[in-house]
Amino acid sequence: MMTTEEDAKVVVIGSGIGGMTAARMLAEFGGRRVLMLEQHYTLGGLTHEFTREGRYHFGTGVHYLTAGPGAMLHYLADGRVQYHRLPHDYDRLHFPGFDFAVPASEDEFRARLKARFPQEADGIDRFFTTARRAARGMTARNLVASTPFRAALMPVLERLYPDTFRTIREVVAHHVRDPALRAILSARWGLFGPPPATSAFGGHANVAIQAFMQGATHPVGGPRELGRAIMGGLERFGVVLRPRQRVQGIIVEKGRAVGVSVEDRATGRRYTVRAPCIVSAIGARNTARLLPPAQAERWERALAPLPKEVATLLLFIGLDRSPAAFGLDGANHWFMPDIDDDAGIARPLGEGILFVSFSSLNNPAARAHTIEVMQFVDPEMFRAWSGTEQGARPDAYAALKAAVTARLIDRLDARWPGLKASIAFAELATPLSFVTYQNSVDGAFYGLATSPARLRSPIARCRTDVRGLYLSGQDAWGPGIEAALWGGIMAANAALGFRETGRMWRAIRSASVTPEPAAPWRGYMRVSRVEAMTPTIRRIRFEPLNGGALPFRFQAGQYVTLDLPVAGDTIARSYSISSAPGEHGFFEIAVKQEEQGLGSTFLHQALAVGDALRLSAPFGTFTLDAAAEAEAESLLLIAGGVGITPIISMLAALAERGDTRPITLLASFRSEADILFAPELDAFRQRLPGLEARIFLTAPDTAWRGERGRISVATLRPCVSDASRAYLCGPSAMMQAMIAALQACGLPREAIHTEAFVSSRTRATRAERAQAIAMAAEAAGIAAFWITTSDGTRFDCRPGQTVLAAANAAQVPFAQSCGEGSCGSCHARVLAGPFVTLGQALFSEEEVAAGHVLACQTLPQGDLAIARPGA
Repeated sequence: MMTTEEDAKVVVIGSGIGGMTAARMLAEFGGRRVLMLEQHYTLGGLTHEFTREGRYHFGTGVHYLTAGPGAMLHYLADGRVQYHRLPHDYDRLHFPGFDFAVPASEDEFRARLKARFPQEADGIDRFFTTARRAARGMTARNLVASTPFRAALMPVLERLYPDTFRTIREVVAHHVRDPALRAILSARWGLFGPPPATSAFGGHANVAIQAFMQGATHPVGGPRELGRAIMGGLERFGVVLRPRQRVQGIIVEKGRAVGVSVEDRATGRRYTVRAPCIVSAIGARNTARLLPPAQAERWERALAPLPKEVATLLLFIGLDRSPAAFGLDGANHWFMPDIDDDAGIARPLGEGILFVSFSSLNNPAARAHTIEVMQFVDPEMFRAWSGTEQGARPDAYAALKAAVTARLIDRLDARWPGLKASIAFAELATPLSFVTYQNSVDGAFYGLATSPARLRSPIARCRTDVRGLYLSGQDAWGPGIEAALWGGIMAANAALGFRETGRMWRAIRSASVTPEPAAPWRGYMRVSRVEAMTPTIRRIRFEPLNGGALPFRFQAGQYVTLDLPVAGDTIARSYSISSAPGEHGFFEIAVKQEEQGLGSTFLHQALAVGDALRLSAPFGTFTLDAAAEAEAESLLLIAGGVGITPIISMLAALAERGDTRPITLLASFRSEADILFAPELDAFRQRLPGLEARIFLTAPDTAWRGERGRISVATLRPCVSDASRAYLCGPSAMMQAMIAALQACGLPREAIHTEAFVSSRTRATRAERAQAIAMAAEAAGIAAFWITTSDGTRFDCRPGQTVLAAANAAQVPFAQSCGEGSCGSCHARVLAGPFVTLGQALFSEEEVAAGHVLACQTLPQGDLAIARPGA
């Protein structure tokens, strides 16, 4: 097979948080063209999640983060991730015969220890003083190791911070005598590395003692929100992300890394990428395997003295009821079979030290409850199955997993009786699972063991002995998400020029995030109220998770897009805001349940008060135009059914301004039972002296004494003048009829503003048509259609792709907002060529006949010529 070649300025190997951070820094502050290559089919490293049975979502590596969390993580995610705080006692330790709860306060931590061990009070104080200094020494070590002067400065550093380089067991034994107290102070080493006898105290002080002293948090929406937000920033700075790409080797010429050889795992294609800067975020041991023999041998010699890494078993559990039923509150639980932690990884599988987390209790957006149970193990326990393929391992392996799963569940049930009966799903991952999915060495996902030998090693740092090659992630700084992030920063620091690093560090010091002015707010909000307005329409209120003001401002007539968890997937649905723009504490939407509508069915049948949903807002141009309104002597508002929703927000905005102009509302409903917002309309009649609100019913109703039938030209004519503006929202047939009727009354088309509601069936129909077009083109041997605009721009369109999607892919500017056929922003006119389209509710029959379309709803069936407004 032929090997092709391409170029980049930077290649980043691995898309874990260390790789993503390095890529972001190099692209943002270095202006580099960065290509990121990930061997897995999912980007984001251990920030990604997986789903089982369509409802249980499990994180693979992020169980909790520091309070805040760190400003740099906030910067990297562009401030788009929200965090839920764990309970004050965030870690609870269970030893034989006694328990101890670790609080989110150093002073309280000390006080609890002194109350339990009063005879050790002085030693406890000395220990915490030592821990603070050792943590500073760990940071100093990482910074010094990142410089070209590491060899000269490291001995000085070790003399200044000797406890950083000692083991946990040595330091703890030096300060306290009581075995139970020693066990508490040594516990939680599983957060970062090996047991106390071999683990460096600097790592323990930095992570287990100091990092969580202000408490712990969990990302709202789960760890995937971190990866999603960070990757959004990467795309904004032009980083190219490629999953399923296995790097086969790093190309070294004359002592300098100049590129990588790659295999596309999806197609089998092999290619090389030439680049003067290579950042490896896959760990030192994996990087050594990619180097040519001479360099690889040097790396292996440097790695040989380092102790082996600790691996884990990870049991994923889905429950049919909340863990709160067993008295759990979201705190993590640590089970120690003995007060001698060093025996932990040598114990039989299922019998060792356990870390148990309850991420669903710390994720307000969770729709089902989960538990994750981790046992720290020696990877040698699975050596017998090393090299075997997933799905083809011997029966003994499956039998072992089943036995270990049963034993772990029994241990949980012994602590929380009845929990076993609530388990609906359980799946065990072993170190071999991490080899398969993460490509980690022997399944150890913390990288190089945080031992004194590692701290002294010349290999565990961002700079390497191969020019142009840098290490990122955990091995460049330390274990864990936030430490791996700093590994990415230091890799970028080493690779960037002097002025570029200056810009980077100024941004890091400020740690400020400036949202893009035009970008919508994205995040989670809580459902605080659900009200049945009619048998088929619900009004839903959303408030910020922690109260306070809305995180965005909106104009009357705009809409929000909700991400709805449906059938194991996430679907996006848009709904107009009905509340007043002046209401800053909440917003409301009205949702009609549609037959076979996935989104509306979820919102009517599954949504409950207290649930949290991810949403984006605000969107839409169907708004009151203040400049144009100033010239309008009267306003005409026309609504059909649930299309009255944005009109209600407009009336609220007009009332807030104290508008006194003539305002006519014509609202059409099927029956009296279907009338929406009747109390609000009564209130607006009092607040808006010029308002005339008229309700029309289209179905026979002998009890109704109001107006009947459809809104007609005769109805409209008295309401329209040369100085009128009309706002129209409703079903497709009504919209087309009203546009034609208003024009027949003499109202110019530019004075008629429209918005349509789009059903899930419309989306399904578009997908079905797209598939049919793609299949027909493939059968005809057509790879692409060509679209030519009236200004001479030409771009290709893949069969089954909409005009708007093709334009966006070709970076052809096109006005757009909702992307689903309701706002009309992507209005275009087809001048020639075959196509099919939906979303014609925003046009009159005459406009439809003249080729007016929405680009987001239009599927070419051949080459097209189009006209774009403003082009």
